Amino acid sequence: MEQRSFNRLGRTVGAVGLGAWQLGADWGTVSEDDAMAVLAAAVDAGVTFLDTADVYGDGRSEQLIGRFLRTRPDAGLTVATKMGRRVEQRPEAYTLANFRQWTDRSRANLGMDTLDLVQLHCPPTEVFSSDEVFDGLDTLVAEKAIAGYGVSVETCDQALTAIARPGVASVQIILNAVRHKPLERVLPAAAAAGVGIIARVPLASGLLSGRYDEHTEFPADDHRNYNRHGAAFDVGETFSGVDFDRGLAAVRRLAPLVDADRTMAQFALRWVLDQAGVTVVIPGARDADQARRNAAASALSPLTDEQLAAVRETYDELIRPQVHDRW
Repeated sequence: MEQRSFNRLGRTVGAVGLGAWQLGADWGTVSEDDAMAVLAAAVDAGVTFLDTADVYGDGRSEQLIGRFLRTRPDAGLTVATKMGRRVEQRPEAYTLANFRQWTDRSRANLGMDTLDLVQLHCPPTEVFSSDEVFDGLDTLVAEKAIAGYGVSVETCDQALTAIARPGVASVQIILNAVRHKPLERVLPAAAAAGVGIIARVPLASGLLSGRYDEHTEFPADDHRNYNRHGAAFDVGETFSGVDFDRGLAAVRRLAPLVDADRTMAQFALRWVLDQAGVTVVIPGARDADQARRNAAASALSPLTDEQLAAVRETYDELIRPQVHDRW
């Protein structure tokens, strides 16, 4: 597994991590046994970065990771969690007192005295400009409740505001073959500042796996069903905000570009890894085989100039008009 550095965090992680939203909720049912198998397969394949949140299954994802950590005390893992989405989304909720309460809950769920990385979980835009918020996060570092902090964002403007903060170690942002806007300013700014980039939704909620078509039906408890139009949270989190049928058209155009030594999903993950400034990409996995295949993308050769150009052309022609200016 290729290793990349979070400069401000003073840590090195495998380039492919594991997103653990699906271990908590919102992706259909994942049993505890399957969750533990996913974690084991990912780590055995070289994954050292796990991304979760206190709101995933109301703590279930954190608790399962905590249980796994107790079985692998010497695995050298970095666990990133998120906080802030368990309350009404008002800027005034982002206080030091709440930060302490939220991180204490995550510390208990994960069984960690000091959390490796805590990210504000897509908070209101006003939060990014609040000195009080970031002073509070600095206090948590000083108190050794957390080793470092970052932000998870919806928009590129939010990311750029956060990158300017000297204590921000990481920015988590949607980046994939059908979401290119972060390439323009966010990734260069992060690289210049030494801020890590965590690329989330790299497969556009599975759209870029090539496994779905117009007849695919998702379970009622899967956000790809109930949030397709943004009814529950930002629509950008579901299929990256791309209309499902248009996304399928993009995938069909990209499919002939995929080399015989990789799957469509690995092609899409490799595209993310090939973007300058990306520290770690965090695909999810619902079973052990998916986790192993995702991790293997790190060892594949980079995409060719021709393949990269074709992805860019597909985005420009089919996707850009719909999503580029929204986030």
